[in-house]
Amino acid sequence: MIDISPADLIALAHKGYKPEIVTALADHAEHVLADYGINTRLRTCHFWAQAAHECDGFKTMREYASGRAYEGRKDLGNVNPGDGVRYKGRGIFQLTGRANYARMGTLLNLPLIAHPELAEGPETALRIACEYWKSRNLNRLADKDDILGVSIGINGKNKKTGLPNHLPERKAKLAIAKRIWKDGEQ
Repeated sequence: MIDISPADLIALAHKGYKPEIVTALADHAEHVLADYGINTRLRTCHFWAQAAHECDGFKTMREYASGRAYEGRKDLGNVNPGDGVRYKGRGIFQLTGRANYARMGTLLNLPLIAHPELAEGPETALRIACEYWKSRNLNRLADKDDILGVSIGINGKNKKTGLPNHLPERKAKLAIAKRIWKDGEQ
């Protein structure tokens, strides 16, 4: 298992992080990530690089936008008025949409539909991110050091470019992560 310290996450965040977020994530990282096999250098680097990007350098566990853009998005399960705002992105991989909250709530035995704010808690956010990671078989892609595949697994493809959003930034975070955990097991 790769040790994850607050200092590691701060180095990955670069600037503007919230100390309470990095400390709480580091405190829960070892036991949560171990449950999902995120336990090698490459898996650790890819996971935390994506996390750092998705939650804006560990500044937030809640999407900045209001969520109104998700109103009526049936692909996200947002079928009731207010679902877009209520089930906007939360956590380190930005869980979004009623259907995703329902699925993760069932998997983790948590009342996420009734209390979507629970997805912002550090341990819950880690578990949700790990379930998402597992559901997309991203350990396999991380083992191949496939930043494009991992990024598509996390963010999907932009309809115009066919690439995940912010791919250069994701690559930059991965390069930093590889320097942080350079001595970890392969």
